[in-house]
Amino acid sequence: MINILVSACLLGENCKWNGRNNAREHIIKLKEKYNLVPFCAEVLGGLPTPRIPSEIRGNKVFNQVELDVTKQFVRGAQRTLEIALNNHCKYAILKDHSPSCGVNKVYDGTFSRTLIEGQGITTKLLKKNKIIVFADDEIEKLLEILED
Repeated sequence: MINILVSACLLGENCKWNGRNNAREHIIKLKEKYNLVPFCAEVLGGLPTPRIPSEIRGNKVFNQVELDVTKQFVRGAQRTLEIALNNHCKYAILKDHSPSCGVNKVYDGTFSRTLIEGQGITTKLLKKNKIIVFADDEIEKLLEILED
């Protein structure tokens, strides 16, 4: 069975910054055919749930009260990569816009809800290590590859 790394919030785990989740039924349904390997990079990096929202600014990550949380985001990305490698995950489905998991867009660092093109810390590390990453709204692209 194919193992797919998946942001835990997309599977209904209450690990997002506000203590809620981003459950997506079409992603949860993938359990019927694939082994989904859940993770939350921010929790793995040592951040609590709930937590103060964070955004990428330049090469660092700051939370809304200006605390530099880059170390926690990098640690979470490294631990996520270990999980992916240990589970032989070639593919990942991540929550777009997140400072960890953003695939195509992230918030601009001003906490104004402005999106810009960019990738989260975890996404960059996974891609650097040849894991193919899909945003939560790109499942059809992943399924085309898996069903070929």
